[in-house]
Amino acid sequence: MMGKCDLKFQTLNGIQQLAETRPFKAWFLDQFGVLHDGKQPYPGAISTLEKLATCGAKMVIISNSSRRASITLDKLRSLGFDPSLFIGAITSGELTHQYLQRRDDAWFASIGRSCIHMTWSDRGAISLEGLGLEIVENVQEADFILAHGTEALGLSSGAALPMNLDDLEKILEQCAAKKIPMVVANPDFVTVEARALRVMPGTLAATYEKLGGEVKWMGKPDKIIYKSAMEMAAVDASDCVAIGDSLHHDIKGANAAGIASAFITGGIHATELGLRKFGEVADDNSVHALSLKNNADPTYVLPSFTW
Repeated sequence: MMGKCDLKFQTLNGIQQLAETRPFKAWFLDQFGVLHDGKQPYPGAISTLEKLATCGAKMVIISNSSRRASITLDKLRSLGFDPSLFIGAITSGELTHQYLQRRDDAWFASIGRSCIHMTWSDRGAISLEGLGLEIVENVQEADFILAHGTEALGLSSGAALPMNLDDLEKILEQCAAKKIPMVVANPDFVTVEARALRVMPGTLAATYEKLGGEVKWMGKPDKIIYKSAMEMAAVDASDCVAIGDSLHHDIKGANAAGIASAFITGGIHATELGLRKFGEVADDNSVHALSLKNNADPTYVLPSFTW
């Protein structure tokens, strides 16, 4: 077992080094903070993907997004990426939908059908069509909580009632008293959105765990999403690498799944690492300290997803 001080990552200046020195069969790519910032692609991201594709790499988007996979691919297309370069996308929202729909997993089979739904309002509500769920507004009638967003409470009518975090947390306190489980469809705490950080459902889930509630985390850093990606690409753990900008989600998740990882310093941790502009190289000691703090162990470290 490696001691906590023995982190040994390799610093690279671009993806080319990795593609040529260690030709992984499958690349699992995070999107926000790696490929784009929610509004536009990062410089070089589109051409880097094209070059990787010509090397024969199978590429899968793995994203802690509460949206379905098809919506994620549509979003990438609208930002100028070619979705045909990927063999597919797996989102935490897609996994949540599949598990709630199939209910062939013992835990999901046991949770009942009436739920308190925490969702988005500004970002567009999430459809629960085809899941056979009953949305309830009264905690007493709920079997579980489904957390897709942090802006609103889903109503039985299908509409969403905008709410602030404090109000949602008051509802969580009532749910914790009733000891009902939570399914979180996007485990991120915050996301990069055109350089601003936005609170994500993982924050609600962490609050719920502090209140003593049980949480099913449906995306990174849980290995469930990496296993799905490995199945989709038909590869073993030794043949894939995960690229991401979050030490807590992407890198820790890759560690849990036993696969190699590449940490992009210019995403969500840029400010903590003292980076002011795109492509600026982070200090190795700062990366080391931040990795230890997050209990994450990247295999490779690079400033951005550029060739």
